[in-house]
Amino acid sequence: MRPQPAPHPESRTTPRTGIGAALWILAAAQFLAVQLIAGAAWRTPYSWVRNNISDLGNIHCRTWDVSRPRYVCSPLHDLMNASFVVHGVLLLAGALLTGACWGRGGISLTARIVFAVNAAAWVLVGLVPADADENLHVLGALIIMGVGSIGLLVAGFLPRGSRLGGLRPVTFVIAASALTAAVMFFGQYDPGIGMGTLERVAAFGADAWAVAAALAIFRGVARRPSAPRSSPLHFSHPGPESRQEPRTFAR
Repeated sequence: MRPQPAPHPESRTTPRTGIGAALWILAAAQFLAVQLIAGAAWRTPYSWVRNNISDLGNIHCRTWDVSRPRYVCSPLHDLMNASFVVHGVLLLAGALLTGACWGRGGISLTARIVFAVNAAAWVLVGLVPADADENLHVLGALIIMGVGSIGLLVAGFLPRGSRLGGLRPVTFVIAASALTAAVMFFGQYDPGIGMGTLERVAAFGADAWAVAAALAIFRGVARRPSAPRSSPLHFSHPGPESRQEPRTFAR
């Protein structure tokens, strides 16, 4: 009986990759929860449709944004900015720990680097609120929504044999949605869903993909090499010594 080939290393869920996947889920969960908590603390209603995410981290109470003037006062801005930083750190740590799931080659390396840059940009926007240094904060937002969305497109071309390469259809849908929303947001074009909604579709693309990737790592839903099955029955062919000469009958 032939020995069965061992599973390809990139198809395995190791403790290291499992921890990385868990960090991705934790990053998205805490970020969502803190937004809800910080938004609920506003005395004036906070709208996920009209307000930017950054409004939750602004440190001053005043009318803000020349293009879309609105009163911003976030009592829990420190909590929100801390969440920005934690979010970026967890995304980055997850990318480092799940390296074996990305595959090998230039595409995989590029996708991981862009994902890491996107994670670092979240740290930047947390350390520099929009009303503290708008230019630097906008740079971070541009990296998150612009460069990050392009990075998702690159991730769509990860090797098919890798764990995350099996997410190609999902990756392309998320990337296309995030990139389209980013173009509309920075172009100040609202199709009727609100600028806050556009920003979230663009900014949360990496989170949506990271959660899908984490589930793929845990559940093994991404494509993995299949080992050939062996038949439970084994038939041996007779050797030369077991062959019988045909009998001849005398008439």
